[in-house]
Amino acid sequence: MQIGTLTWNPDQFLVIAGPCVIESLEVCLEIGAAAHAACVKLGLPYVFKASFDKANRSSVKSFRGMGLDEGCALLEKVGRKLGVPVTTDVHEAAQAPAVAQAVDLLQIPAFLCRQTDLLVACGQTGKPVNVKKGQFMAPWEMSNAVEKVRATGNPNVLLTERGTFFGYNRLVNDMTGLPQMQRLGAPVIFDATHSTQLPGGLGTATGGQREFVPLLARCATAAGVDGLFIEVHPNPAKSPSDAATILDLKDLAPVLEQCVAIRKSLNGCGL
Repeated sequence: MQIGTLTWNPDQFLVIAGPCVIESLEVCLEIGAAAHAACVKLGLPYVFKASFDKANRSSVKSFRGMGLDEGCALLEKVGRKLGVPVTTDVHEAAQAPAVAQAVDLLQIPAFLCRQTDLLVACGQTGKPVNVKKGQFMAPWEMSNAVEKVRATGNPNVLLTERGTFFGYNRLVNDMTGLPQMQRLGAPVIFDATHSTQLPGGLGTATGGQREFVPLLARCATAAGVDGLFIEVHPNPAKSPSDAATILDLKDLAPVLEQCVAIRKSLNGCGL
């Protein structure tokens, strides 16, 4: 699969990491440079992630981001300066062409994974499409999302697991869902940070349990996932989005080192 300048084979352990939302060029470059360096040291392919708009915030007063035009211009600049592929969310079908001009991998938010027009529009750009599994979806039900993208003639689909609703304000992870989604013929990424969310748990914001990010990342790696999605920030408490779940940037390298060790033990010392 071609993701910008990166030729990725799912035999390689992919890392998608960055801030939840764009704050500034400086913050994006700081995070992206550190994440890229950690991946280079471990021999892992890396994609930078940041959202230009957080359209599903709990409160209307919450910070959403820079918006489409300014955000896409910044993401394009980050990719050029760091020399890495970039991904971001697409919320509406009309956004797909403009976003595809700026980034290398289009991401479908979990709440929108059933939106046919959005999936088709993203598939029609020809760029790889990463569909996050809805918190309300069974793993095998993601076959329809994969087919909607592939129906455009675009075979390059990834799926990302990010937890399943379990009663009020709680997500759980079923690790057997990872191989079940892999059987759909798409590589599967595990979102270790959003999986620790307590949706709406703070009333006007989503809560979370950041302390379980390393645990879930290790579990998913042991289950044979094809890569990890991890949101990181140099000062998590100051992150304008997902402050309760986002991983401290300094903890990213140790988590990846643990996962690489697990991956090597499973694959006979290969990545």
